[in-house]
Amino acid sequence: MINENDKITVKAAYAAMYKFLEHEYELTNSNDIAGLLGGMSLLENGNTADPTAWADWLNAIAKASCNDCDISLQIIPAIR
Repeated sequence: MINENDKITVKAAYAAMYKFLEHEYELTNSNDIAGLLGGMSLLENGNTADPTAWADWLNAIAKASCNDCDISLQIIPAIR
């Protein structure tokens, strides 16, 4: 079992995100999630099916590593 403070590789984190989204797809059958998974899938050569997916992932890792992202819930009141 993994603990909250355990460290994993960037590739393992990518696989974990893929598995998380795969599970969400199984629950929702969302076409948006299916599209993400398609682009994130790895080809035989190890590259992502969408050439920008890996670069986008590394960019997200860089932002999260610098504490440059706010993942707190923010509720914005509807304008009437």
